[in-house]
Amino acid sequence: MKQITYYLSIIISLTLFMAGCSDNMGETDKSLVEVKELIEPMDSKALVLQPAASATEYFEWEHADLTGAGPAIYQIAFDKEDGDFSNPLYIAYSNNNGFSNFVNISHKQLNKIAGMTGMGPSATGTIKWTVFSIKGTNMIKAAKENKIVITRLAGFPEEEIPIDLYVTGEASEGGTDLNKAHKMKAVSTGEFEVYTYLKANAAYNFASSNSGSPALFSLSDGIVIKEGSSTVSADGVYRITVDFNTGAGTIAQVTRIGFYFSPENKILFDLPYRGYGVFQTTETVTFKQEGWGRDERYKFRMFVKEEGSENEVEMEWGTLNQTDSRPDANSPESYYYLKLVNPTQWDNKWKLMGNYDGNPAVYTIYLQADQPYTHSVTAP
Repeated sequence: MKQITYYLSIIISLTLFMAGCSDNMGETDKSLVEVKELIEPMDSKALVLQPAASATEYFEWEHADLTGAGPAIYQIAFDKEDGDFSNPLYIAYSNNNGFSNFVNISHKQLNKIAGMTGMGPSATGTIKWTVFSIKGTNMIKAAKENKIVITRLAGFPEEEIPIDLYVTGEASEGGTDLNKAHKMKAVSTGEFEVYTYLKANAAYNFASSNSGSPALFSLSDGIVIKEGSSTVSADGVYRITVDFNTGAGTIAQVTRIGFYFSPENKILFDLPYRGYGVFQTTETVTFKQEGWGRDERYKFRMFVKEEGSENEVEMEWGTLNQTDSRPDANSPESYYYLKLVNPTQWDNKWKLMGNYDGNPAVYTIYLQADQPYTHSVTAP
């Protein structure tokens, strides 16, 4: 009995000790302090936004001094010039999942934030930024707020951004028949992309609809403008992007899309363009014999060059959804979905069905508006 009483006393003592520790541990939240200084960009910096996708602005601040209490995580916040950050326009974690005291924000995102204040395209105005330190469920705003004087991109007001966009005109695949205009893929709100054939030295433009009297747009030196028309210098297949948020657009000629066979590290054959975003050919692939079996891994290589340039850039269409198995008749459509990735020999590959080893098959790539970018391998 005495032994039982002894053990019960130990258990009660430990329980009280742990309860005391819990109370003390709860006090660590009180160690959360604000960031004292914002380092970059300096207060009231003037920033003219650039349309390039790679354009970013670097933000940095001092670490919050949480000596002995473990690290905090950080969120950067943006607000109107007269805002108090009680309801910020935009919040994002810093680098390293919030543990770093810096972050890069794209010019495109800053352009959207500026637009939230009511600032129009190409206009200049001021926004504010600060940082919140976070520990557990507690958060505290930095002691400082910095302003940025932003000149927005020459995009379009929200009410003028089309929901759909089509390529039309004499140079286009559908000619001047608006009903046959080539629909562009909406990759995001106000952003469109298309793979299409254009004739040289003939006019083309972009229409907000393929019927009626749509709004028309064109590209001029990489800038999206109302009305007008554009031309290309050579017949060919082109990749065109149009971004109404930034007012920027690009055009590059697709010189080649080929079937890349990973085991041999080379392109075995090309897929000619067939029209309206479809590339297709019928070919025979013989799998490579390895010590462990037959190797059938593949993907696609694409070569493009910017309009007016002779330099080709090699790109790769690989798996949207990673896989390391052969497909069969019951494989989902998503097995064949594709996306642009960095060229490598083995990453982001698919496998061919075993019955296509040494037998002809129809290889088709679909880069079209109303479905995910995908491809198929079927019997002739």
